[in-house]
Amino acid sequence: MSDEKWLAIGGLILVTVIWGGGFVASDMALESMKPFQIMMVRFLVASVLMGMFGLGNRKKAEQATKRTGAIKAGILMGIALFMGFSLQTIGLQYTTPSKNAFLTALNVVIVPFIAFLILKKKIGIKGIVGAILSVVGVALLSLNGNLTLSLGDGLTLICAVGFAFQIFLTSEFVKIYPASVLNMVQMITAFVLSAASLVIFGEMEFQVTTKGWLSVLYLGIISTTVCYLLQTACQKYVDETKAAIVLSMESVFGTIFSIIILHEVITLRMVIGCIIILIAVIISNLSEAEGEAKNEEIQCDNL
Repeated sequence: MSDEKWLAIGGLILVTVIWGGGFVASDMALESMKPFQIMMVRFLVASVLMGMFGLGNRKKAEQATKRTGAIKAGILMGIALFMGFSLQTIGLQYTTPSKNAFLTALNVVIVPFIAFLILKKKIGIKGIVGAILSVVGVALLSLNGNLTLSLGDGLTLICAVGFAFQIFLTSEFVKIYPASVLNMVQMITAFVLSAASLVIFGEMEFQVTTKGWLSVLYLGIISTTVCYLLQTACQKYVDETKAAIVLSMESVFGTIFSIIILHEVITLRMVIGCIIILIAVIISNLSEAEGEAKNEEIQCDNL
């Protein structure tokens, strides 16, 4: 393996560590901020920084096939991103950071089913096994004695669908349009939707502590801007499946930080559920890799 690949994998591991810390930062920010206040500040900071980065790539952006198409694509990605983060942040008010992290990770399992519904892509046996395992993992992690989900866990599961759509849309649009334009537009879209929601839900009054500001700035600068740019740079040298498997470790780091910083209590049942979900995520990624390999073989045979 080349030095570039090792550095890229190291960069992706750093991304997962930072994202894992993001669950704890969100929980800390919620102590003095409302969900849409957090999101508005987070995406405002990310929009400004992504805008500055986008200006540096203006010449490349102007070479896009259709600039209007890139903007429309970025808006769709931003809507999906907003859906994911809003439900995740609201859900975090009613559940623990570790549960929030592992339930969010299920977005990887959901992506193949979205591709099947929209593009009619076949779901492999590993994808189905991954989905079944994820249901078992969620049951162990989240179901109460009366077989019901808590509000927080339910919202987090729905947020995983939003993130799954964002991943699917990104994978499709990045083949056509510059990543810098897509990133900037989706961050601006998420900011506008967050600001509108802040007004609609009456979260206009800010009484934020120093810890709250530091937490939300971590989310905007480090967890969003730096991580999205670093992930994009690293994935030039690492294939999508390996990258997805590395990034799925985000939930593990989220749990570790939650135990160390927030002193969250973890039960054996939760640990087993988390392990099963992690296995489901990895199996789903391997299924996607298998599908890509078969497509390449078919293309080679047709040459």
